[in-house]
Amino acid sequence: RATRRAEDGETSTDFLFKFLVIGSAGTGKSCLLHQFIENKFKQDSNHTIGVEFGSRVVNVGGKTVKLQIWDTAGQERFRSVTRSYYRGAAGALLVYDITSRETYNALTNWLTDARTLASPNIVIILCGNKKDLDADREVTFLEASRFAQENELMFLETSALTGENVEEGFLKCARTILNKIDSGELDPERMGSGIQYGDASLRQLRQPRGTTTQNKQQCNC
Repeated sequence: RATRRAEDGETSTDFLFKFLVIGSAGTGKSCLLHQFIENKFKQDSNHTIGVEFGSRVVNVGGKTVKLQIWDTAGQERFRSVTRSYYRGAAGALLVYDITSRETYNALTNWLTDARTLASPNIVIILCGNKKDLDADREVTFLEASRFAQENELMFLETSALTGENVEEGFLKCARTILNKIDSGELDPERMGSGIQYGDASLRQLRQPRGTTTQNKQQCNC
């Protein structure tokens, strides 16, 4: 099922980023995506079968970026299907449920999959979801924060129900990717980077660069 905002097709973009939402079943991955795309909570959320897709155009650091987001099933029986979608992802939200230690304990496996199958350079933000259920918490903020630090991940606690930190999670990830493009650490033209130039950037790249190029062509030295 494709969930898209109407303006996505009309907006001129600088970049397209491929994102994943990964983590165990029942952590609220689909609800996070729905909250980010539609700005509301998904009441009737069932376990995702295979993979779902959503996209949204965002403004990050003065650039217009289209996020193409693949929401993957967390159940083990879909693992072989969802793994095929990892290839060429630039960013990922790695989600656990703060009220379920079991989902937190599974993070290492999800992280290994992302870095092995997508790219060692994939930008990942750890999201402790269901922040609104603080009274039932099984994983402390400090513990998860340490895990993120040890594994070089960004970290936020989110609530798909109230919307708290949901947009910030996606934007933080996109901002980090943009910074890595600016620093030369990530190359949008490299195959499998999960990054593409949007139509606005392509127009700039196609513009003639003046006489320097001609001079280089004429010079045989």
